[in-house]
Amino acid sequence: MLYRGMDRTALDAAYNNTRAVGPAKRDEYVAGWNWRSEAIRKTSGARLDVRYGDGPRQRLDVFPCARIGAPTLVYIHGGYWQMNDKDPYAFLGEGLLPAGFNLVLVEYTLAPAARLDQIVSEVRRAVAWVIDHAQDIGGNRARVYVSGHSAGGHLTAMAMTDTRVAGGVAISGIYDLEPIRLNYLNEKLGLDAAEEDRNSPIRHLPAGAAPLVVTVGLGELPELVRQSEEFATAWKRHGLPGSYVPIAKHDHFSILEELARPDGAILGALRALARP
Repeated sequence: MLYRGMDRTALDAAYNNTRAVGPAKRDEYVAGWNWRSEAIRKTSGARLDVRYGDGPRQRLDVFPCARIGAPTLVYIHGGYWQMNDKDPYAFLGEGLLPAGFNLVLVEYTLAPAARLDQIVSEVRRAVAWVIDHAQDIGGNRARVYVSGHSAGGHLTAMAMTDTRVAGGVAISGIYDLEPIRLNYLNEKLGLDAAEEDRNSPIRHLPAGAAPLVVTVGLGELPELVRQSEEFATAWKRHGLPGSYVPIAKHDHFSILEELARPDGAILGALRALARP
C-alpha cells in the first residue's frame, strides 16, 4: 500500500476530480464559465493582462467594482499546478462586483515549466503586487483578501504568510502534498520529499495570520474533504483565526457557484471577513 491503505491505482483515482465528476460534466462547467467570463471581461474599467513580473504568465486581470476604498479579492485558479489559466474565472465577478469587491485574477507559470517552489513564489509576488497597487484600482491596501480553488486553495494557504493579507478563503484545496508526490500528478510536478515538505502548508503554519475560511463541497472526493477538515483543524489548533465551512452536495466544480452567486455561501463567508 502506498498511502493510507491505497495502492497507486486507488491513490490516482482519489485525486482525479475530472474522473469523479465525469469528463462531459466537467467540460460543461468549463464551457459555461468561459461564456459567462467573456461578459465580465468586456465590462467598463476592466484591465486585462497587467504585469506583476517579467514571465509570460506573470499576469493579472483586474475588475474594479467602482467603489472607492473597496475590498479586493485576489483569486488564484486551480488545475493541479499544471493546467488552466485565469481567463475562465472572470465569471466570479457576477457575485463579487455587485457585492462591492474588486476582483483580481492571477495567472502563474505551470509545471513542468516551473517547479512548485517557483509557482508559490510567483503567487506570493502577485498578491504583494495587488496590495502595493490596491489604491490604483480604487481599493484599500488594508482590505486585500486571497482566495483560490483546488491548487489555488493550496496557493491561498501559502499566500497567508504575508501578514498584510486581510483574510483568505481556501476552496477545495490540497494542504499536505505527500499523496500528490506519490500519484499521477507528480509526473509533471516532479516533487521530491523536501519540496513536498516545504510546500505543504499544514506542516508550516505561520506564527500569525489573518482569518482563513477553509471550505469544501461534501460531494467531492473523500480525500479532498479530509484534507480540508484536517487543515482547518490544524489552523485553529495553532491559535490562528478562521473557520471550516463544508457545503452540502457540491462537487469539485459546482462549488465555485457559491462564490459567483450573490447569495452564495462562500461569498457570504467572504463578506463576513470583510465586514468593517
